[in-house]
Amino acid sequence: MGKALTLALSVFVTVLVLLAGICYLNHSLQLKREEAIYEPMGRQVAVNGHKLNVYNEGAGAHTLVFLSGGGTCSPVLDFKSLYTRLSDDYCTVVVEKAGYGFSEDADVPRDLDTVLSETREALKLAGFVPPYVLCPHSMSGIEALYWAQQYPEEVMAIVGLDMAVPQAYENMDINIPMMRLGALAADLGVTRWIPSLSESDAIRYGALTEEEQALYRAIFYRRTLTSAMIKEAEEIKTSAEIVQNGGAVIVPILMFASDGTGGTGYDTDTWRGFQRDFAAGQPNAAVRELDDPHYIHNHAYREIALEMKEFLAEVFQGTE
Repeated sequence: MGKALTLALSVFVTVLVLLAGICYLNHSLQLKREEAIYEPMGRQVAVNGHKLNVYNEGAGAHTLVFLSGGGTCSPVLDFKSLYTRLSDDYCTVVVEKAGYGFSEDADVPRDLDTVLSETREALKLAGFVPPYVLCPHSMSGIEALYWAQQYPEEVMAIVGLDMAVPQAYENMDINIPMMRLGALAADLGVTRWIPSLSESDAIRYGALTEEEQALYRAIFYRRTLTSAMIKEAEEIKTSAEIVQNGGAVIVPILMFASDGTGGTGYDTDTWRGFQRDFAAGQPNAAVRELDDPHYIHNHAYREIALEMKEFLAEVFQGTE
């Protein structure tokens, strides 16, 4: 029985290694083919020992800075359906953090101060000057709120695109070992055998062209659960606590809130409750609830663009 078990285990391991090798070979070949469409969008700037990508559309008097949620593989394409409807009136900018989109992955600290300092430096090197309107999605809400707490003179307003608030992370279960396992699967190319994983909301519901959709998929297979993304997740509870203890945010805030489905990990009432409670504790914040999933800027981009323009017209009144 012992020999039979050993033989079965050896066969199992051999088959597993063989399958992993086939996955990796296929992944490598596909990556090579995808190089033909993998054309970076934006400008690369060197920050903290690695290159970050900064993308810009429009040249208005006011600058809107879009900050992506945790794990969003292609921020430039993820936000495109929305910022293209704003770039006629404003200068719109997407900063891709380390490990995201066309930015380099990097084994560097992802504490809140480091992440914010890199974003600010990337904008500076790319030629943009504050004050900005920050437009964070999901986890980047923590960075945007901290930015307004630490450097209020650099932030004119915050438009939350279903942004996370500190309370959302108090009891959230963040399974880092599972994330690392997912990263290994992505590196081996296992994700290519599950095509639905690459079909983001930007692809399914946004206004991307077929070429942009293909590029999004190519980026997905290069930027899934990167080292920097995982380190960011490891730090997020501490980051949220820092913001929670940082006091009120004095700049105007408009928070577009989703129904909680599609990635928050919470039911509708709980997710919206976090945002309502947060807004109630701020001197100048309002919540606009939408019956759309978490990536609301890919579902309700027309409606959001119109309401953003109305909100920002009031913010900018008297600043021209």
